[in-house]
Amino acid sequence: MAELPRVPPEMFRFTTTERADLHTAVLYAFGEANERLEAALTIDEMRERLRSAGWYAPVAEQDLAGTLKQLVGWGLLDVIFNHAGSFATAEEYERKNLQYSLTKRGEAAFAGVQHTMAMLASAGALQTAVLDAIADRLGELEALLRDPGPGRNRRIFTSLQELEAHLDGLRTNTKQFNGELQRLLRVEGTDLTTFHEVKAATVAYLQEFVTNLEQRADAIAVALDGVARHGVGVLHARALDGADLPKVPGADHATPWLAVRAARWEALRLWFAPEDGGVPELARVRQLHDVARRAIVSLLQVLDRITDSRRRSSSAAADFRTLARWFATAPGEDDAHRLWDAAFGLGPARHAHLGHADAELIPAGVPWAEAEPVEVSALLRSRGRTERMGRTGRVRDVMALRAERRARAEKERAELEAAWSALATTGAMRLSQLGELDHGTFGRLLDLLGRALAEPPDSTGFRRAVTSDGRVEIVLRAPDDGSVAVLRTSEGWFRGSDYLIDIRPPGRGGARGAVGA
Repeated sequence: MAELPRVPPEMFRFTTTERADLHTAVLYAFGEANERLEAALTIDEMRERLRSAGWYAPVAEQDLAGTLKQLVGWGLLDVIFNHAGSFATAEEYERKNLQYSLTKRGEAAFAGVQHTMAMLASAGALQTAVLDAIADRLGELEALLRDPGPGRNRRIFTSLQELEAHLDGLRTNTKQFNGELQRLLRVEGTDLTTFHEVKAATVAYLQEFVTNLEQRADAIAVALDGVARHGVGVLHARALDGADLPKVPGADHATPWLAVRAARWEALRLWFAPEDGGVPELARVRQLHDVARRAIVSLLQVLDRITDSRRRSSSAAADFRTLARWFATAPGEDDAHRLWDAAFGLGPARHAHLGHADAELIPAGVPWAEAEPVEVSALLRSRGRTERMGRTGRVRDVMALRAERRARAEKERAELEAAWSALATTGAMRLSQLGELDHGTFGRLLDLLGRALAEPPDSTGFRRAVTSDGRVEIVLRAPDDGSVAVLRTSEGWFRGSDYLIDIRPPGRGGARGAVGA
């Protein structure tokens, strides 16, 4: 498992101290100095640059010196002595002798802060123009690689840089837009009108993006293949020649540069044309297409849920809270009972009309709480009615039904025996020799032929099949002369190959030789 990269622990500590604002302003001042190609600043120059960096509060000499010293201690600034300067007084030497400049770690920390603020202020986007630009740069690289002359190497380098920049922009904007989209889907309590406007704009935006997305992705995949035919190593080698990297003795800038280019090319390939057995549908641009389509459906579903929730004048929780307030303000217990009956629709017990089997044994003045219990049917609780005992149903006489089924089975068996008798052969014969058949017998013949033709032929060309009951076997071989047989029935005629057939009980000897004859 590859070791994860670690950020130096002191690199961003300047953003968490009590003087984080002053530390950040100092780094911004050094960043602007780098933009003006100023290598180092003195403490007086730093004081002047703080205002341009957005720091307007007065800063004491001791506080500014302490801030610079702290940044030096964290490895973000480097302090050097200016031995080439001329100083008129000892105080001037003390103030202007020290010069500060950003270290590589300081440049990285400043870039990290800038990138963080840019990410917080930016909005993601799905830009089809970027896809078109990627295809254009790949086509340009393929055309440049056709010319082996070194004069094209500078243009190859710039085109490759533009291609990588477009890919970085596509990846960054896509991730940001997807994050914003998921947050939009999770938002709660959104005003219906506002969300409808946002939804409509987002759905239209997504639909515009997915239009012709597959065609653009296919065009980029074809362009990638065109560049790959010239060799990715050749592309990077020529781009390296056109990059004009500084040739410093003892430092190898080419190897890490080529490693970065290879990683960027691999990322481009994974987005549009996965290789090494990769499925094209697993390309990330295809996944982006699926995400956009699912987002359209999800946005519509969220809007439907919000619309349904707004149709109710109040929720169930609000109804119960209102009912609780009514119970609390009821004048008396009887009023609370009437409110309960009205709210929940509970009526008198359905078994109250039941009585004892012999009502004369229970005086009319006995309260129901003191009377003997009455048996209540379970059907009354589940169906709302009591059992009613009726007359027992008559047992059905099935003798006639059995006789009818027996007669039908004997008739079918007789028809089957007659069909097998009509189709039975004493040896090999042509299908055309069967002549005219009964329609039912013809159906049996078609079933046999279908079973035989469904079986694979053996080494001699024979096909064998047996009926489901195992009583009849057919041995079949295609005709060598290509002749055609015509069979007639009472309902039409059948035309097909004039097969050599032998229909007989299974296991009868001499079948193979008979068919072969």
